[in-house]
Amino acid sequence: MPKTMIPGYTYGSDTLPRSPIGLEELDRLKATVMFTSADEEALRMAGDVLEDQVGQVLDVWYGFVADHPHLLAYFSTPDGKPVQEYLDRVRSRFGQWILDTCRRPYDQSWLDYQEEIALRHTHEKKNTADGAGAVDNIPLRYVIAFIYPITATVRPFLAAKGHSAEQVEAMHQAWFKAVALQAALWAHPYVRDGDW
Repeated sequence: MPKTMIPGYTYGSDTLPRSPIGLEELDRLKATVMFTSADEEALRMAGDVLEDQVGQVLDVWYGFVADHPHLLAYFSTPDGKPVQEYLDRVRSRFGQWILDTCRRPYDQSWLDYQEEIALRHTHEKKNTADGAGAVDNIPLRYVIAFIYPITATVRPFLAAKGHSAEQVEAMHQAWFKAVALQAALWAHPYVRDGDW
């Protein structure tokens, strides 16, 4: 749960439509990425480890985006000027996403918010939460490709609190599975009917 009001963060809101993906399909996806109750426990541990490092994790991720103009373009106006207020607002939600990934139950409310996150990457809802003037779509290829940097760069933070190598590996694998699972869900609005 966020400690302060985060602009555009609508997790659990009555205004969110129900995800067109059901819990049964979510269970099949979880099985496909080999996500188990042990991973849920490892993610809870990861949430405790990452909680006071969220800002540092975001610094790494935002640095990565800033170092790649083709990625920064999706937080910029069509003529290429970064929209700082948009970057800042997304950063707050991105930080909460880290904790939600680790701590929220993967239930109907979580599934509904995954669909909202997905739509906010597409022509349908990009920029609407923030009234931003940035380009209006992030191509699916970058949503999928971002799985690797979001996974690889978190490992040093998971190892920063003195946990055993086995615990760090368990947290990292659980994180990897959770990110892959969410990217699969986020692909839904990009894909033609019947092809998801």
